[in-house]
Amino acid sequence: MREVVHVQKAQKYVNWSRTKVNTHKHQIEVGNIVVDVVRKNIKNLHLRVYQPSGRVRIAAPLRIDDETVRLFVISKIPWIKKQQSRFEGQEPQPKHEFVAGESHYYCGKPYLLNVIYQDAPPRVELCKKTHMDLYVRPDSDKAKREKVMTAWYRSKLKELIPDLVKKWQRVIAVEVDDWGVKKMKTRWGTCNRKTKRIWLNLELAKKPVQCLEFIIVHEMMHLIERHHNRSFKTYMDKFMPQWRVYEDELKSTVLDFD
Repeated sequence: MREVVHVQKAQKYVNWSRTKVNTHKHQIEVGNIVVDVVRKNIKNLHLRVYQPSGRVRIAAPLRIDDETVRLFVISKIPWIKKQQSRFEGQEPQPKHEFVAGESHYYCGKPYLLNVIYQDAPPRVELCKKTHMDLYVRPDSDKAKREKVMTAWYRSKLKELIPDLVKKWQRVIAVEVDDWGVKKMKTRWGTCNRKTKRIWLNLELAKKPVQCLEFIIVHEMMHLIERHHNRSFKTYMDKFMPQWRVYEDELKSTVLDFD
């Protein structure tokens, strides 16, 4: 989660040289909260609380001093505590070894993994709606088995996305110029308003299709409204009244890529 605040002229400044310093990292303590402070050549303060640990990080303009950052954190303590409390109830992603007997999800449904070693090109197949067959060569270690599974998830997700994007472009009346799939540690999706490109988290292949659709709509809505404000939620309510149900489904799982 992230809070963005525009820096006011009345704030205190430190004489940082933008030509000599690109970033500066350190920590400050506000009560019992440890805050990672990263100064960059940016205009606004960006506050984030990371799952699953609840780590707090602020990206701040180069010239903003620690006292200004500290006062900002104090003003956001209720929000920070709320996010940390929510993360405590989340279930971490299971650490898979990609061996027979494990449970793997696709489109929200669990499948029991079979690993079949054979001297042939690797592939993944769903069998009888209950099993996922992973075909790999005899010398395949965990890394190779995982690579085959990841490629399969990526290809299946990319099969689902185009029709959903086309559908919602018509409904919302916005255009997405490009989209992509990648692993993301803290977000289910992102939107670049300038390029009209959206990125979708690879983990969405494991979630119900409705969750994928929700994230697509969510990111497309940012082409209309940048912030998660009242206007944004009003648009979401209008186009996808059940969006909070899908949001809760995604919030119940911690994103925890290595």
